[in-house]
Amino acid sequence: MASSLFGDYEKVCGRADARTIVLVGKMGNGKSATGNSLIGREVFDSMLSLGGVTATCKLETTVLDDGRILNVVDTPGLFDSSVEPNVMAKEIANCINLAKDGIHAVLLVLSLGSRFSEEEASAFESLRQIFGGKIADYMIVVFSHGDLLRKNLTLDRFLASNCPNQLTKTLAMCGNRTAVFNNMTEDEVKIRKQREELLSLVENVVADNGGKPYTNDLFQQLKKDEIDEATQGKSSEEKPGGEQFDRFVEMVEVRLKESIANLENMLAEERAARAAAELKVLEAQAKAEHEVLELKQRLNRADELSKELQEKLNHKQFCAIM
Repeated sequence: MASSLFGDYEKVCGRADARTIVLVGKMGNGKSATGNSLIGREVFDSMLSLGGVTATCKLETTVLDDGRILNVVDTPGLFDSSVEPNVMAKEIANCINLAKDGIHAVLLVLSLGSRFSEEEASAFESLRQIFGGKIADYMIVVFSHGDLLRKNLTLDRFLASNCPNQLTKTLAMCGNRTAVFNNMTEDEVKIRKQREELLSLVENVVADNGGKPYTNDLFQQLKKDEIDEATQGKSSEEKPGGEQFDRFVEMVEVRLKESIANLENMLAEERAARAAAELKVLEAQAKAEHEVLELKQRLNRADELSKELQEKLNHKQFCAIM
């Protein structure tokens, strides 16, 4: 069983053998429960709820049996439409602050108990726009509520008959890396197995990315702010409430609003393209119906002419006999 590790953040999270995982997804999809399963104990608030339970980003660290260090960052419903941009920006900034040495894997948590929505597809696109397209190379799609899978029904077979186009595209961009988590089971063997399978996927992601955690200009900016604060003699512990961190949040908010605007434009273009395609289909159907109607009319006229000719022929034959 995993054991706790307490101590200085830099000594723990900054170690070369540490793995930092960030959980993202819609409220209620089971992010916190999945985080608890990874850590090995109840450290994140998780319960059956109609709303979100996690209010802010939270980091928990553990040491696995083989000595590997695991850092798990749980997030609130980032990119949920109900969350205000300024609140969302602050939590994204908090997430980056907690994972400031880089992210080894992002777990996009979806629920087998609900359909993949347009909102979740948009959230995935927002994530890519804010963190950069390469973030998808670090993403693993985790399907929670694995207890809903019937006996002998694998995830692949389930997705073969229950995978909308948007989800198919999302999975493809994530390299089709998937895992199933049953957070309801109390079977220690199953808990250990699913954890190890997921952590094995994380190691594959790390290897595929040259052993380097994901960072971008936002992480670099945060590092720069830390150096500036150290130069000014400020404690890094003051940063989350300091002026520089507030400016960093504003920077994230600007990018977030840009991504939202881009997404709205993309959705508007998609809707316009879909409407144009539907109009073409309707026009084609109307044209086809008109052509069918004309063909029927020509056939009716041909039938009438044929009957008239037959009647005239019959009349001539009758007159000849008489």
